[in-house]
Amino acid sequence: MQTSFRPDLLAKPEIRDSERIVRTCVHCGFCTATCPTYVLLGDELDSPRGRIYLIKKMLEEGRPADERTVRHVDRCLSCLSCMTTCPSGVHYMHLVDHARAWIETTYRRPLPDRLVRALLATVLTRPGLFRLALLAAAAARPFRRLLPNAGPLGRVRAMLELAPRTGPAPPSPVERPQVVAARGPRRARVAYLVGCAQPVLAPEIGEATVRLLTRLGVEVVVARGAGCCGALVHHMGKETSAHAAARANIEAWLAVERDGPLDAVVIDASGCGTTVKDYGWMFRHDPAMAEKASRIASLALDVSELLDRLGLPPAARDLDLEVVYHSACSMQHGQKITDLPKRLLATAGFTVREPKEGHLCCGSAGTYNILQPEIAARLRERKVRNLERTRAAVVATGNIGCITQLRGATRLPVVHTVQLLDWATGGPTPPPLRSLAGEPG
Repeated sequence: MQTSFRPDLLAKPEIRDSERIVRTCVHCGFCTATCPTYVLLGDELDSPRGRIYLIKKMLEEGRPADERTVRHVDRCLSCLSCMTTCPSGVHYMHLVDHARAWIETTYRRPLPDRLVRALLATVLTRPGLFRLALLAAAAARPFRRLLPNAGPLGRVRAMLELAPRTGPAPPSPVERPQVVAARGPRRARVAYLVGCAQPVLAPEIGEATVRLLTRLGVEVVVARGAGCCGALVHHMGKETSAHAAARANIEAWLAVERDGPLDAVVIDASGCGTTVKDYGWMFRHDPAMAEKASRIASLALDVSELLDRLGLPPAARDLDLEVVYHSACSMQHGQKITDLPKRLLATAGFTVREPKEGHLCCGSAGTYNILQPEIAARLRERKVRNLERTRAAVVATGNIGCITQLRGATRLPVVHTVQLLDWATGGPTPPPLRSLAGEPG
């Protein structure tokens, strides 16, 4: 695509990077076939190609974002399906992230939007505050149907719909900074990202990860000072907050590595994994952090990647269970991990099914299901129909956002892939599957 960026703008390294990405696009339109918002809405400006055009005009003129550009960029899920489809290798993720940061600094949103975004950025990234917020949400949840589906109050309704009926889970021992020793001879030493939202919503996922890894001979370090990966605020355009969170993690994990070699930084939320693997790009123009960030990015692994390297132990029980695997967008499009989780599940003894339209997003996408609840709900309904048509007994996925999005919308139990692998190899039954296993709930 031809560009006409002003020379003074091209002197800025971030603008130069985005200009190179825009020039890679040949406007072929392959991306439109797999873009969830274009599939639903049919508007060219709600496709990657249309958004690239809007972003190009905004950046090459160096002008503040306008309402139209903001509206269509906001509707982007950052599912990155377009990057899987694109024959030209356009790095849409880096371009749209830059556009969001530009919007954040040049566009003044209406007050209700600013308040909701500030609330999400403040609460979701801090487990203590998030637990308090979920207590309040559990009390207010019965009244959610009194609120409209659209507008600012529609976002409040979406928050209440997504909140667990019983409030937050109690803090897990896994959240504390610690070293969890390997069982048997040590085969690897890893840092584990606990994260921010996952331990509040489903601490059993982290517990399953640590339990399974230590059973395989892995020493697991939960680093002091590590926390939110920065993804939630990064995708809201809040670059300063995102970089602060990422910097804290990088320094915390490098401190762990100074105490002894690290074989990996292990992440069991694929949305976080996509971001941590991109830390090198995030700090590419920061002389003090670039090398450190690249080091951590090179160590980052989804838990399925480490399990594949180590090899699963023999199944401890015979589980005659059909599982439909929902591949989170951040897993299949962001990290390009597609067949591996399914292979691990099959190795553990599960029969694995795949849904139709597996490339399309479920509508979670970080905070998207709150900020764009109507589109997110349509995508969720479409995803649930395809999952249930497989007639599987359980849904497995590798991202807490997808689990939260799907659990309240399907009759099928939805669990993390690592919970099933832990269960098959000697761990406890995942709570949503106790009735299937004939155990008391």
